Amino acid sequence: MRLISDVLATMERFPVENFGGLSKWLDETWLEEGLHATGTSTLRKRRLPAWQVLWLLLGMSMMSGRSVKDAAAHLEVALPRRGAKKEVAPSALVQARQRIGADVVSYVFHRAAEVWGQAAVPTWRDLSLFAVDGTTLRVADSDANHTHFGRHYAGIHKTASSHPMLRMVVATNVRTRMFVGAELGPYTTSELVLAKPLLAALPSNALVILDRLYTGAPQLLLVAAAENRHYLVRAKKNQRWTVERSFAAHDQLIEIIVSDEARAADPTLPKTWRARAITYRTERGQHTLLTSLLDPTSYPAHEVVALYRERWEIELAYDEVKTSVLASRIALRSRSVDGVYQETWGLLLAYNLVRREMLEIAREAGVSPSRISFTAALYYVLDEWRWCAISSPGAIPKHLRALRETVGRFILPPRRSNRLYDRVVKRKESSYPRKSTAHRAKAPN
Repeated sequence: MRLISDVLATMERFPVENFGGLSKWLDETWLEEGLHATGTSTLRKRRLPAWQVLWLLLGMSMMSGRSVKDAAAHLEVALPRRGAKKEVAPSALVQARQRIGADVVSYVFHRAAEVWGQAAVPTWRDLSLFAVDGTTLRVADSDANHTHFGRHYAGIHKTASSHPMLRMVVATNVRTRMFVGAELGPYTTSELVLAKPLLAALPSNALVILDRLYTGAPQLLLVAAAENRHYLVRAKKNQRWTVERSFAAHDQLIEIIVSDEARAADPTLPKTWRARAITYRTERGQHTLLTSLLDPTSYPAHEVVALYRERWEIELAYDEVKTSVLASRIALRSRSVDGVYQETWGLLLAYNLVRREMLEIAREAGVSPSRISFTAALYYVLDEWRWCAISSPGAIPKHLRALRETVGRFILPPRRSNRLYDRVVKRKESSYPRKSTAHRAKAPN
């Protein structure tokens, strides 16, 4: 039995022009490494090898309004075979996805994130800036997905959500909005459980910005365990501490007692820990930030307060995934559990691929990555695919140069940092009742 990677070495190469300018960012050896690492194998030479299937998954994410068959036909993700039809049967596409599975795509995502994360990006006082937060994605309403992922139940009547839900926690570089790591699991899995390996894997000389869910000692001390790795989190209103020293009127060195529950779960935790509490006031009231940046001279309080605004970058990244890439689709396509994980890893990889192209556009334009429009860049990628699908290879470099010469259309105006909005969701209320899923969505006891 030979690995798919061994077979790929002997096969006719697929013309990468069909993938536009994006193929330069993905290294085919990453896929081969993933195939070896997961033991994915094949018995024979196939018309749909793994490299093309990976691009099919990216196309499924970026062309969310098209069927899988249409996306495959648009990208021509099959090697030509003499006397064979150009299009691939839908059943062959399903089988090709099943052969690769989710673990291989996960490997490629993490390998690409590792390499792309080495690109030079702006820092704050020599610290790389990250955010870790969770979100959910609705998945197809099938028995398998309901059993594995579970549903959200709300209200006193424990009303079930319309679809099963996948929980996702992502680590993001807030200056580029590129995902540097991710953990996926059922909705029934705690966000803090999924976040633990991400917090532990953050590099040294970094600052991670967190929301109030992460104010516990197990999470914050895990971050601070590495050399010169720091946290910045908004304190809960009922959180209590003892003041050890005041640097200024609203800038204090404090001592916090670790709860008995936390120490019972992890006896290695100390009884107390030190942090810096910075209090500030906005139109909505008074707030306090906790941070391990204890030196008020090296890290001035007003800069730390302004920096916390950048936590919202991960929320904007989630919005780009759900609104732009998924085009506000109600749920993911896959009806099997492994298919859901594979599709989600492909979605995250597709998002990062666009973000990597945006870094190049920002470099050529001489602006920060945050000044580049994600929507414009996504449309640029889709336009590239459409052009490459109908053009001769010789015309593609000239077309790419022409698009890059109009790089100004990607640049956003400077951000107005003084805007404040309530965290609300606009939802159209339907006059129709929700479709019942009582046959499998019974509330847990």
